[in-house]
Amino acid sequence: MQRFVIGARGRANARSIHMRIPAIIIGVVLAALGGVIAYRAAFLEPNAAIVVTDRDVREVPDMLRIVGGVALLLAGAAIAFFAARRTRS
Repeated sequence: MQRFVIGARGRANARSIHMRIPAIIIGVVLAALGGVIAYRAAFLEPNAAIVVTDRDVREVPDMLRIVGGVALLLAGAAIAFFAARRTRS
């Protein structure tokens, strides 16, 4: 029976993979959540304000929620991307 000995580098690599997998999942979930928030704020949810002028009536979307959703989308995508990248060691 042959035994395989994992050195310190192999154990560190295994720990690294165990930390990267949850980081990738969390990043993808945050990016999806940010995309949903931004989309709903821009197109589906009731608008934040209604501007009435003498010529027309127009609705203004909630820009704070849109910007927050896009920021969450970008942060989640960055977390997932950098966790998924292979690093040279």
